[in-house]
Amino acid sequence: MRHGEKQHTVSKRPVREIALRTVKKNPVVTAGLAAVIAGAVIVGVLPPLVLAKAVDLLTGEAGVPGGMTPSGAVLRYALLYFGLTALSGGSDALREVLITVFGQKITHETRSAMNRKLTRLPAAYFAAQESGVTTSRFVDDVNAVESLFSSGIISMIADACQIVSILIVIFHMSRGLFLMLTAALPLLFFLTRVIQKQMLAAQWDNRVAVGRTNQQIPETVRNQRTIWTLRIFAWREKKYHRCVRDGFDAMERSNFCDAIYSPIIMTVKALLVALMMVLAVTVTGVQSLFGMNAGTVVALIAYIGKVFSPLESIGMEIQNIQEAMAGIGRIREFLGETERVIPEEAALPEESDPVIEFKHVTFGYEPETTVLHDFSMTVCRGETVTLEGRTGAGKSTCFKLILGLYRPQSGSVTVMGIPAEKYTGTMLSRTFGYVEQSFAMIRGSVRDQITLHDPSVTEEMVRDALKKTGMLEVCENLPRGLDTPCRDSLFSEGQKQLLSIARAIVRDPEILLLDEITANLDSITEAQIMRTLREASANRTVLSISHRLYQEQGGRRVTPV
Repeated sequence: MRHGEKQHTVSKRPVREIALRTVKKNPVVTAGLAAVIAGAVIVGVLPPLVLAKAVDLLTGEAGVPGGMTPSGAVLRYALLYFGLTALSGGSDALREVLITVFGQKITHETRSAMNRKLTRLPAAYFAAQESGVTTSRFVDDVNAVESLFSSGIISMIADACQIVSILIVIFHMSRGLFLMLTAALPLLFFLTRVIQKQMLAAQWDNRVAVGRTNQQIPETVRNQRTIWTLRIFAWREKKYHRCVRDGFDAMERSNFCDAIYSPIIMTVKALLVALMMVLAVTVTGVQSLFGMNAGTVVALIAYIGKVFSPLESIGMEIQNIQEAMAGIGRIREFLGETERVIPEEAALPEESDPVIEFKHVTFGYEPETTVLHDFSMTVCRGETVTLEGRTGAGKSTCFKLILGLYRPQSGSVTVMGIPAEKYTGTMLSRTFGYVEQSFAMIRGSVRDQITLHDPSVTEEMVRDALKKTGMLEVCENLPRGLDTPCRDSLFSEGQKQLLSIARAIVRDPEILLLDEITANLDSITEAQIMRTLREASANRTVLSISHRLYQEQGGRRVTPV
């Protein structure tokens, strides 16, 4: 690494660090979530115990508290049972809310970290990656991380704590039922996972089939003339029906698994209760092991029902964790990408000549392919130079090297005596004005298209740039003037290109880079753009990829090699 340059350290376990950072940044939410989970576990086991006391009181197996009538005692237990049940439901609801909030905090922190990473990636990354792949990392993979915590790890911990607390209570109330449950739960969990995997596989097959079905419609419309001419209606119809049939078959498998699961669980619950009662009554010497009085029976039946719900949830949470791991791997891969070396920003350079200089530059995007070979070029102050050559000759590559997006494999590219890659931040925006082939619109107002949300660009600078391009009056006549939200239909293609020129000159840059800016315009609009460029280019150094500009303004032609 060269002197004065910095490189960010890439973490080996970025997702874990993001989670820990989220915990540190949100201590109230974290503490509240832990307290609510603990409270929900404790409150969740109390209602059956209160119900057992009430039943024992009604059957005479428990004495009436001193100073109370039997009816008063029963009423007190009934109100207490109602209150605890309501509190348990409220605790569960609050737990889910806080889990969701924590998941959103994780999502925000993850996307922020990825966005910071995005600004540090070299241009080579974007050249090698499709935009859809990067977008899917920010959307689908980050959602997987949220799922990992919200409906994965945290929910699984809460459900596991609930099962353990219920088993502890059952152990003290009925050792026999505890032994039966500890023997049955692993088998039930295995059954739950098998059915869930079958359902998820069927749902995946259905999504694939639906995707293929949806693809048939635009494909049919796009090839309608061929289909009509060659009379292949039957083949298209057969292909469409096959996709629909695959989707139906997958949904039928999913519905079958869903339909049989609940009856299986209900049957197992009933068998456990029946077996517990039979053993407690018929087998000599085990009555004390099961502790079978009326209140205990009622409480144990309630606890048996409470065990199966979190057990089913844990099965789904494990599946969510497994699915999220793929997304986490992709995020880890993204955050582990090699970053560009960011030089320390230098002071704005003094006026010098030459303004742009290529010295024996060799460069290629791939090691085995060379775009520029031992290329040299000098552009003096105030000069207009046009790059020409066939497609792939390296014209746009020269622009990328000048803007510091890439470094040459050998040789050097300097701008006013400073290596091009050292131009960052304010230096870059004040030195270069870049006009692309098509106008890159951002979300915001018409004014925002010129300022790019840079607070250093004043209203006077915006109006002056628009005036020079002839767009000030056009923009002022919009419904809300410069504050009008910008949309694609608001301006013609020529007007968009004029806005692009205004954006490029608003900071009064020393150098203008023009990349085939009239390639997609008609002759009349092109003539208007040329007139604007003559004024915008005055007293500036201009490097262009435009034969028309060369014919209009003269200058020098250079062919990259």
